[in-house]
Amino acid sequence: MAHKISPDICIACGTCLPECPVGAIAEGDVYSIDPAACIDCGTCAGVCPTGAISEE
Repeated sequence: MAHKISPDICIACGTCLPECPVGAIAEGDVYSIDPAACIDCGTCAGVCPTGAISEE
């Protein structure tokens, strides 16, 4: 199961980007996670300051 970013909570701060070991996170007004690339390590969720990242 992959992680997802809640568009209502994400502030596009960029904290999660360098933490993803497989580059599954895409930048934008609200960031998104490619479920096909996500390895479900949870590193991004652990560093998100707003708690916007959770398991799908």
